[in-house]
Amino acid sequence: MPPETTAAPAQDVIHNIGYRNYAGPRLGRAYARRSLFSQSLRGAYGLGRSAKSKVLPMILFGVMVLPAAIIVAVSVATKMNKLPLEYTRYAILLQAVIGLYIASQAPQSVSRDLRFKTVPLYFSRPIERVDYVAAKFAAMASALFILTATPLLLLYVGALLAKLDFADQTKGFAQGLVSVILLSLLFAGIGLVVAALTPRRGFGVAAVIAVLTISYGAVSTIQGIALAQDNTAAVSWIGLFSPITLVDGVQTAFLSATSAFPGGHGPSAGTGVVYLLVLLALVVGSYGLLMRRYRKVGL
Repeated sequence: MPPETTAAPAQDVIHNIGYRNYAGPRLGRAYARRSLFSQSLRGAYGLGRSAKSKVLPMILFGVMVLPAAIIVAVSVATKMNKLPLEYTRYAILLQAVIGLYIASQAPQSVSRDLRFKTVPLYFSRPIERVDYVAAKFAAMASALFILTATPLLLLYVGALLAKLDFADQTKGFAQGLVSVILLSLLFAGIGLVVAALTPRRGFGVAAVIAVLTISYGAVSTIQGIALAQDNTAAVSWIGLFSPITLVDGVQTAFLSATSAFPGGHGPSAGTGVVYLLVLLALVVGSYGLLMRRYRKVGL
């Protein structure tokens, strides 16, 4: 007799593993946009990330604040009748630190999403391309504002503790805040546009540094040559071609700042209007280029 055969177990069993439909509140597009902004802003200082990611932004933040703390300590101890540094000059003198910060954090904000193709995950929520770009832009500008405005606030508090004139210090502090707001918007736009061009973070860091440092070095060199040839009018116009000299020109023309241009030949009020228009055009243009970039990658 042939051996008995056992029936094979069925393969089409449906297992109930307990999945249920989401029945909670639908928070919507505004909540998703705010969450992306908050996550990006925290990420710009390494919060919510590994300990290694916190080191560089926190060091740069400390380097930005340290000179202000020293100035305050000296002013209070020696009872100076005015601060040795204008509020509007602080960010200009520490532009290298600001450049390193935006070069390190702009690629972290956008390049990694492109490299690992995680952006479509954002769009599985009720969020659109304009929300993604606006949240990233606002978060980076806010991070830069925190970096640049904190030392100004420290200077202001120190000046009041040293019993310097309240009206003069308040006016100078307000002018400094306007200056760093413009700087934050401009640097955030340029940094994000350059970083979004490549999905590789290292290339993004190098590209942002190159754009900021090469443009400033070239403009400063040409301005020095123009000054040596006694062409002071050209010194003002050449400043239009570098982000930091652009900010310097605007605050010189409208915020009573002392110009850092060679020979102190900053733009006049008339030329300053051109500076302001170019700066605003770059901010708006950077936002437009980011929108176009994310349209091209199919998002």
